Amino acid sequence: MGQPTPATDDGWWRSAVIYQVYVRSFADGDGDGTGDLAGVRARLPYLAELGVDALWFTPWYRSPMKDGGYDVADYRAIDPAFGTLAEAEKLIAEARERGIRTIVDIVPNHVSDQHPWFRAALAGGPGRELFHFRPGRGEHGELPPNDWQSEFGGPAWTRLPDGDWYLHLFAPEQPDLNWAHPAVRQEHEDILRFWFERGVAGVRVDSAALLAKDPELPDVTEGRAPHPYVDRDELHDVYRAWRAVADEYGAVFVGEVWLPDTERFARYLRPDELHTAFNFSFLTCPWDADRLRTSIDDTLAEHAPVGAPATWVLCNHDVTRTVTRYGRADTGFDFATKAFGTPTDLALGTRRARAAALLSLALPGAVYVYQGEELGLPEADIPLDRIEDPMHARSGGTDPGRDGCRVPLPWAAGEPHAGFGGEPWLPQPDGWAAYAADRQAEDPGSMLSLYRAAIRLRPEFGDGPLTWLPAPDGVLAFTRADALCVVNLADTPVDLPAHTELLLHSGPLDTAGRLPGDTAVWLRA
Repeated sequence: MGQPTPATDDGWWRSAVIYQVYVRSFADGDGDGTGDLAGVRARLPYLAELGVDALWFTPWYRSPMKDGGYDVADYRAIDPAFGTLAEAEKLIAEARERGIRTIVDIVPNHVSDQHPWFRAALAGGPGRELFHFRPGRGEHGELPPNDWQSEFGGPAWTRLPDGDWYLHLFAPEQPDLNWAHPAVRQEHEDILRFWFERGVAGVRVDSAALLAKDPELPDVTEGRAPHPYVDRDELHDVYRAWRAVADEYGAVFVGEVWLPDTERFARYLRPDELHTAFNFSFLTCPWDADRLRTSIDDTLAEHAPVGAPATWVLCNHDVTRTVTRYGRADTGFDFATKAFGTPTDLALGTRRARAAALLSLALPGAVYVYQGEELGLPEADIPLDRIEDPMHARSGGTDPGRDGCRVPLPWAAGEPHAGFGGEPWLPQPDGWAAYAADRQAEDPGSMLSLYRAAIRLRPEFGDGPLTWLPAPDGVLAFTRADALCVVNLADTPVDLPAHTELLLHSGPLDTAGRLPGDTAVWLRA
């Protein structure tokens, strides 16, 4: 193939609106019930009208799909269920013609157990040093090599018939790579080049803080420092090497970095490492004015010393949808169960989700929008016999899994399967067609219309800093450039600050022109 012009880093990523595409559930172009690249290409006009700057694709590579594609068997091939490499190249080019860049997902911590490297290691050939194989403990090696636990529940080790054990911080079908081995590092730098040469503008790094392991693989003990596999110092050399590759192509990185220590978090965003990282404190924050303001202040403060832009996200493919979360009465969010334990008031959740959309889109930095959030989709209840997420099985059924936020999108209210395509791989709930994009496109008061308007008006806030304004308890109010954002999280209406124009509101003002509770407004000063 001819090498396309590499993406140019003109700073677009500092304030971009990036749309997350979970390909399997976005749009089905061939009618087999699985979303695919043909479906995405057909919906590029919709994405362009929405106004997004880039698309982040969760893994579209060849995979047995034991973990939704995050078990990669071949990084240089598209999974046949999604299409072909030639289709991916067309999609990247066609999106770019519409002004939409492409970000792909890299999963460096592990590969699929069907990856050629791991299959060769199991067959007794060379290559076991590319993973973490160890003899077991106990009299006959019957116990795992250490006490590490899988992120999906249960031990992080699986024993092979020959008696050895191998490490997998996630599912057994996802063996961890040994990042101390130079071949692992070289392979991933080559993979980056492969996709950058096809015009990809950026890479999202999955589980970015977990790659490096203490070579002794010690037990995890309370208060142990440094941690044997989380946020180890040697990991930064990996990202410095990656940054050098990205800089050749003007490409950018966004890291999935879950760390409570803000100083340690900021280290990943130094000028010679990752460009940005996801902001999970904002996503997990309850609908509470004080706590949201603290999250915003802390986020901006931790990014300032390294000059990196903040990122804002309300939902992704791993968490309960925003409408459902915000429609629950509790103030805490438990990621172990992805629930609050109370029934959801969808009307309340929708009002809050609309207000939260205006809040996030007014903040300085980049915003990520998970597919379906612009339609106001709630979390779906998946029948037990249809759940595919390994987190459900590995937890013994106590974790509901993540499939509830991955249900295929509704596109056309009057078509079978709400216009998704063939019979969806996950069942769509009754009434799903009520959220269809074609119906919402005709409704100026819909969630889709709100997102379209907000993304179009977002430049009103400029690229400058945020200044908080005096506000009553339960209210967030700030200004950027000549625009103001006011969010009322209290129960009673509040007066609007002085302004010259009402730009956009998430819900109607009351008869006295005041801002009701669970409502946000954009104003021109």
